[in-house]
Amino acid sequence: MIIVSACLAGYRCRYDGVIVPDAEIVALVKRGEAIPVCPEMMGGLPCPRVPSERTADGLRVVTKDGGDVTDAFFSGAEETLRMARLYGCGQAILKARSPSCGCGRIYDGTFSGTLRDGNGVTADLLLENGIAVTVKD
Repeated sequence: MIIVSACLAGYRCRYDGVIVPDAEIVALVKRGEAIPVCPEMMGGLPCPRVPSERTADGLRVVTKDGGDVTDAFFSGAEETLRMARLYGCGQAILKARSPSCGCGRIYDGTFSGTLRDGNGVTADLLLENGIAVTVKD
């Protein structure tokens, strides 16, 4: 079983409320081979919501309008890990560049569109717990 970002599976959960499904991920979910999760919504955030980015030090997640959503992001990451363990998932396919799901490259916390090396909160937690993470656009 695989954990996948729910936005890639066609669920309305992206920060902007836009639905942009990935055909491969949708097929995995339909075949019962993947579990869709949205760490941000599982952490209590609405859809749509103000864009967020992880700060350069990785300790906080802030919104474009100056809000602090760190607790929601870390709570959603913990819930995602719980789901992965519950379903015996050893792999995750997550949304690239996301402050939750991005892996390898994420936005730098300045809301300028600049990428930096790093992972989203959920990707970090999954990797720390032995779950392989790959990303898709």
